[in-house]
Amino acid sequence: MRDHMNKSLKVAALQMNSQQDVEANLNTIKAAISDASNQGAQLVVLPENCCSMGRQFPTAERFESLSATLGDYAREHNVHLLAGSLPCPFRPDGVIVPDGRLRQVSQLFAPDGTPLARYDKIHLFTATVSDAQGSYNEAATFEPGTQTIVTAIEANDEVYQLGMMVCFDLRFPALAQRLRQAGAELLSAPSAFTYMTGQAHWSLLLRARALDSQCLVIGAAQGGEHHYKEGKSRQTWGHSAITAFDGRVLDSYESSEIKAEDNKDYALVFASLDKSAQQQGREKMPIFQCHRLA
Repeated sequence: MRDHMNKSLKVAALQMNSQQDVEANLNTIKAAISDASNQGAQLVVLPENCCSMGRQFPTAERFESLSATLGDYAREHNVHLLAGSLPCPFRPDGVIVPDGRLRQVSQLFAPDGTPLARYDKIHLFTATVSDAQGSYNEAATFEPGTQTIVTAIEANDEVYQLGMMVCFDLRFPALAQRLRQAGAELLSAPSAFTYMTGQAHWSLLLRARALDSQCLVIGAAQGGEHHYKEGKSRQTWGHSAITAFDGRVLDSYESSEIKAEDNKDYALVFASLDKSAQQQGREKMPIFQCHRLA
């Protein structure tokens, strides 16, 4: 029998402070993927809006070329890469999004660079927040997706089932539960939480969705101040974290800003999904055998 530790999938969540210089953001992404790969990561999760904070429409014009570049990074460093989100002008079937809107798209690339899955963000952020921006309405720019996605990651002669979410999706337990019912063992949650909502709810939501689904939840976040060319700015909460099926925080970056002493313009947090231990935990508390409402 193989050592059960060989079944563990090592995951890295990247925290960034993306600005509107796409090339600079790509340089940061590439360096971080290399760093994570060198530390043994087999799956690297990038945050929401990884290639640009703001400037959604110009970035969307580059969707295919940016996707190809990120696929190349996955191949170069031999990792599964979850490209947090990119704005995209077309639906999964190739139809242009109507009404001048976009889709907010999260993609998974295989270690050979090929695209494995696309998830279009279902829940669009709508809130009034006590910050400089005041109100947020993602639906003014984006059309919501309609399909839940669970996709396979093959590593260590094992198959791991990844359920895909993005940011505001974390507030909807039914989505995490549906992904688990579809076979998910880990959930990706690339995010760009506002400073105020993140401070109040980010850690709690990661732990709650892990408990709801009994999955490993990977919270890769934007953090710090993001400057827009119009002279405006916004702050995101950061504090990237990975949470186990039983609600334990396995690793976290305890800051919004990237700490100067780290000597990098990004941060990484790591954890491993042990399929055997997670399955034992699920069997000890079989909540999905008791589920009656959905």
